[in-house]
Amino acid sequence: PGFVESSCRSRIFWMKLNKLLLQGKFFQLEISDPYAGPILLDEKLASRCGYVLSEDVWGNPVFRASVLGCHVNNEADELFSLTVNIKVSSFSSMRAAVTYTYPMYCSYSSWASREIVCEENYMEVSVKTDVPAVSNDYTVAWMSALPETQNVAYQLWQLMFVSPSGRKRITVSDAAKLGYSFDNTLYRVYLRAPYHSNESDVSMVNGVNMNMVTSTSMYRQRWLLLLIDTTISCPVDGISFTDTTLAWTVPSVIPTLVVQESTFLSKNIVMGIDDQVIVNPEERNYLLEHNKTHIRITIPIGAEGGKLKSSVSDGVYGVIYSIDLFLEHTWTDADWQTTKYTVIKSITTPFMPQIPTVINNTLPEERLFNVAFGHFLPDVSLVAITIGNVPFTLREAQHHGFKIYETPFSNRTKGFILEVSFDDPYILKEYVNRNETKYTLLVNYTISVGPEMTLYYHSAEVECVIADIEIPEAVGYCDEENLYLAIPTSGLHQYWNLYLGNKLLNRHVALSNGYLAATNSTHLILQVPLFAVGVMYEEVSFQKIKARFDVALRKVRTMETLQMFSVSCSFNSSAFIICHPDGTVTVSAQMKTVPAIDMSKTKLRDSSCKPREYNEGHAFFKFHVTTCGTSVRFEGDHIIYENEIFYEKETLPGQSTPKITRDPDYRLTVLCYYRAKETLVLGAFASDPSTSPSFGSGTMVSRPHIAVNRRIRRALNIVSRMSKDESFVDFYESNVTILKQPVEPVFLEVELKDKSPSTELFLENCWVTGSLDFNSTPRWNITVDG
Repeated sequence: PGFVESSCRSRIFWMKLNKLLLQGKFFQLEISDPYAGPILLDEKLASRCGYVLSEDVWGNPVFRASVLGCHVNNEADELFSLTVNIKVSSFSSMRAAVTYTYPMYCSYSSWASREIVCEENYMEVSVKTDVPAVSNDYTVAWMSALPETQNVAYQLWQLMFVSPSGRKRITVSDAAKLGYSFDNTLYRVYLRAPYHSNESDVSMVNGVNMNMVTSTSMYRQRWLLLLIDTTISCPVDGISFTDTTLAWTVPSVIPTLVVQESTFLSKNIVMGIDDQVIVNPEERNYLLEHNKTHIRITIPIGAEGGKLKSSVSDGVYGVIYSIDLFLEHTWTDADWQTTKYTVIKSITTPFMPQIPTVINNTLPEERLFNVAFGHFLPDVSLVAITIGNVPFTLREAQHHGFKIYETPFSNRTKGFILEVSFDDPYILKEYVNRNETKYTLLVNYTISVGPEMTLYYHSAEVECVIADIEIPEAVGYCDEENLYLAIPTSGLHQYWNLYLGNKLLNRHVALSNGYLAATNSTHLILQVPLFAVGVMYEEVSFQKIKARFDVALRKVRTMETLQMFSVSCSFNSSAFIICHPDGTVTVSAQMKTVPAIDMSKTKLRDSSCKPREYNEGHAFFKFHVTTCGTSVRFEGDHIIYENEIFYEKETLPGQSTPKITRDPDYRLTVLCYYRAKETLVLGAFASDPSTSPSFGSGTMVSRPHIAVNRRIRRALNIVSRMSKDESFVDFYESNVTILKQPVEPVFLEVELKDKSPSTELFLENCWVTGSLDFNSTPRWNITVDG
């Protein structure tokens, strides 16, 4: 029970075996002959005897047999029986097989005058033996066959085939050797022929190729000469496909079967699937249509009754649709009265690529990737995934914390849901925009396809950008000598870095600039001395400095500035020197002498340079390094500018030496240090000297008066070179053309070759011209007025 089911349809035995009960086993079919015993069914026997062994679209073995088959018991052309032995074994050699005997019975009494069956592996025609004589109007073709009939053997059926190669007359026994089967029953004569035999011909009828065997069956007995037209014609193609449908076309009128087309009348057209007639095809979205030339059945791909099967071709996933159809066409004409024409066709579409889709149902508010992957047929299963570059079996993935489960889709398809947390270590995280993170899930699916379990791989990339990063806020404060910035360490070096100008503010830079950096559990605390490099002086006046220190918060990868952290304070300082990058020097000098000096009478080397403000103990000067008698010298990598604040002795007039002085002799030396290779380059970008960051370092030392030599203008022996960058290590060769954009910096080195110790080099005006002539034009200035 449940292993075998059978039915009768279109004078054919139908038997189906349940594949589930045959899993892992082997089977054979034997035809039980009451006289010869069991006969093993093979391919050659099947086509000659009217048997078909195949599978339906679901993989169940199917056996069909004509009721006119070789071993069928026929009772008066009305009752038919056939017994099949089903042998099942666990071994391919079929040893220790179990045999199930299955008898089948069919009744079929309403025979048409001519019945034609076009099976998968044979064509069969049967006609009543009482077919009336051909009318006198169509005797010519028959009369041409009469000379052949004179040689027909007495009381022996013979067949005459007509093909493009000519006429061929053979006995029934010889025809059997060629694969044909001819016999008669109580009321009928039938001929069964294989497709594409030597005696057949292929012709096109209304666009459909037909395989045709034109034959006449002949029998001679005393005064009786019986000639029976046993011509068969069956379609061998007529299948067409679109992306959504398949169509099967059969000619309505087949000329070789209908001699008098004017008398042709179509009576009934029926379609079916497997062995079941479809009464209302439109209910299943099938389309059965016919006209004077064609009968066409159109089936939507994936429709009920057929089967979609998953497949992989050249690494591409797709589907194949199969369906088993049959068509019955009944017509009448003047020659044959009624003809019943049955065609059985198993149709399979070509491979149809179906690229799976990845549906992003990610939930940003829950920080959870939710990705659906489909659509797949039920014969597909997910066997593994790879996240990033790490492979996981399904068990490993579940154990790690990934959630994987199936979900049903429409049209009887399914998909696979994958859920992964944003915070999973295998998720790629990238800081983007100002306060957003881009989370990227890289997944590669491994799919097992079909009963063959073919592996298919599909990769996907899913991104989600959410605003989940809080830009830190800094706190600034000051004491009497330092500025402080407290900056949260969360995200530091991971998303962003601190920059001082264009330099990364790391521990080395902080130490070299005199900063102190300390961290606690939440903050980085930066201590910056008032006169350290990087401090900007917004206001410098007598005994008051308004200073500001800026740090830029920049993204790690793109260097984009996200935030500027600034601390600004005012300081009361009695003594200071500030060397601005543009060469301006501001000095608040404290001179404690006994007796006290009159600060209003202090001055620089150039006596015209007086203090701008003063009180009893302090004097405030502001001057440029190119004025007030300032001298310059080089020490290592530094340029040192030097001036002096001094107080001239006042003398009383007298007749002779000595002179009497009221005030002491006092000198205060002012020094400003600049890095030689950076001064002009960086100073060139300072727009406002009052708000530019301090660049040089200044020192004031008290020492004896040193006379200042006046410079005398004369031609000097100098050599200049152009460096490729600010390192002044790699220089361009001489006589080489150098292209520069107007906004690009130019790095020049000018060397004084004069060995006189009293000679100093100042670059007052530097320019570029097109020739060696100093007066040539046009000229492009590099520096003007030093």
